[in-house]
Amino acid sequence: MKLIDGKRIAADIRAELKEEAARLEKRLCRPAGLAVVLIGEDPASQVYVRNKIKACEEVGIRSFAHYLPASATQKEAEELVCALAQDKNVDGILVQLPLPAHLDAQKVLACIPAQKDVDGFSAENLGLLARGEEGVVACTPLGVMELLRRSGVELRGKRAVVIGRSNIVGKPMAMLLLNADATVTVCHSRTQDLAKICAEADVLVAAIGKPRFVTADMVKEGAVVIDVGINRVDGKLAGDVDFENVAPKASLITPVPGGVGPMTIAMLMMNTLTCARRQLA
Repeated sequence: MKLIDGKRIAADIRAELKEEAARLEKRLCRPAGLAVVLIGEDPASQVYVRNKIKACEEVGIRSFAHYLPASATQKEAEELVCALAQDKNVDGILVQLPLPAHLDAQKVLACIPAQKDVDGFSAENLGLLARGEEGVVACTPLGVMELLRRSGVELRGKRAVVIGRSNIVGKPMAMLLLNADATVTVCHSRTQDLAKICAEADVLVAAIGKPRFVTADMVKEGAVVIDVGINRVDGKLAGDVDFENVAPKASLITPVPGGVGPMTIAMLMMNTLTCARRQLA
């Protein structure tokens, strides 16, 4: 068993992006810009936003932080995002989720033009991914692909199983693996013989939000196991994989924390520079 060190790989990527950001700044005559919108006072969201702003500073991306109170109306949220969409200094827009319950998140996100959609959530970017064409890809699944690539995992012709079918991780993850010529199966809460299907995987990606759901009997000897889950159990972080018992069977495995998590913000920085670079086209 070998750990995939997402923290180290993410640091390497941020160092590479810092050089790219400097080159891009000369061509744009300004730094690449990322606008982050936080609505409400959710403590976890506040931490995520701070981490994203810190990453921007490290890479050389200018961040624009916009805060609205939890009482903000749908109109106020949409007007803010629409204004950022028109701002020529803003290359990417991120709306931190979840939003307060009274707001329609999909309508707010729909105000982000595809060319500034650094989260890769828009119908246009998802459609480009489904067609195997170049677009902006959701940060977490894109981070998983970088982990696999930089760890030397060959995907062509391999059997890949994704547990979870969310629009944010599961579906784009499956499409990325398919575009890399893997044979992909997507499992979910209605899947029959789930354990049997998982045990056939050369590459197993768990993204369901259930702590330690993937047990040793669900993993083939020598499989690559990617744990996307972040769950809090007894005050500690735990993944979707029963790491202690699965790790001895895996050839490569990501830990939680320190695996996929750091890659998500690194890919956000990468997507921001991608969006900025397209402003020059």
